[in-house]
Amino acid sequence: MAPGLLSSCCAGGGIGSSAVKSLVLPKAVCSSVRCHGGDGGRFSSGRHSTRSFIHRVDGRFCPSSALMMGEFPGRGGGTRIIVKPCNAQRKDDAPGRGIVEQEGDTLKITILQQAGLWTAEAAYILWLFLLPYAPGDPAWAISPATVSDLVGLSLNFFFILPIMNSAGIHVLEAPVLHPIAEGLFNFVIGWTFMFAPLLFSDCRRDRFKGSLDILWGFQMFLTNTFLIPYMAIRLNAANEVDSPKEPYKLVSSMTRAATAVAIVGGAVCLLSPLWAIFGRPDVDFGGLSDRLEFLGRYLGSERLAYAFIWDIILYSIFQPWLIGDNLENLKESSVGSVRILRFVPVLGLIAYLLSLRDDKEF
Repeated sequence: MAPGLLSSCCAGGGIGSSAVKSLVLPKAVCSSVRCHGGDGGRFSSGRHSTRSFIHRVDGRFCPSSALMMGEFPGRGGGTRIIVKPCNAQRKDDAPGRGIVEQEGDTLKITILQQAGLWTAEAAYILWLFLLPYAPGDPAWAISPATVSDLVGLSLNFFFILPIMNSAGIHVLEAPVLHPIAEGLFNFVIGWTFMFAPLLFSDCRRDRFKGSLDILWGFQMFLTNTFLIPYMAIRLNAANEVDSPKEPYKLVSSMTRAATAVAIVGGAVCLLSPLWAIFGRPDVDFGGLSDRLEFLGRYLGSERLAYAFIWDIILYSIFQPWLIGDNLENLKESSVGSVRILRFVPVLGLIAYLLSLRDDKEF
């Protein structure tokens, strides 16, 4: 009778969240009401606790994260049980099963994410490097003009040579290229540069068994060709046998200098569109309309420019993903703002680097 009474209190969503019920049960009946918890869940006469229990009564499970129960002397040799409410679930809806199902769903999502990333890597290499269908020449048929442009863009890295020449310093003459091409190139490279402290502070970086500084070095030249595989590998299950790797010197220096990296990389990304619009006024590259017209032709005829657009799209996906997984690396006062800003290309990464904790070793 009493177990049925307790069962009816818990059934169908449980007793009210603010209610406290008192049940007087004969000792013989009370002994048949079993409490199962992490510490055995046994009642002690005259004591009460706020432990977390799963109470099984008449085949039902009554879970509570802050359940207060106690056993006190009752009238007529009975026992009074104070129950501060629980929400009932049937046996097949027990919390343990829910956790297992949630972990199973998480594993399925991770497998799908990794499959998508490896597919993206294959498509990236095939479409941008090997197949002849995208604008421009594939890697195996690259023209001398494209090679010349690549060398020139590399020499004008971060606009260092053009700025030095403009200041009257002519140690080395900067190649004269269209400012639209220089702006697009340096925007992507500046953004890539700022990815270094983000990768080096990633909480999942130890799942990548190779050298992170070498990975990032290749990323500076071939961008997402190497970043996409890292994004897939970092989703691997953690290996408890492996101990965290000792940080490389480049890793340590880049994370310690994250503020400087944010200032330099952010300045380059900000200067790039300004240079594309206003750069090299002494050379006849035309006004804004002429430069926009060149941009359309450039994207439709040069494989390098076309690939940069894909890099910008992928960086816009990977930046908030990585930052969202590493918010614990930030100063507490900055977490809220960075959580929102991470979705803004470039700006979110600058905010992350400026907000890294000074007291944390990576």
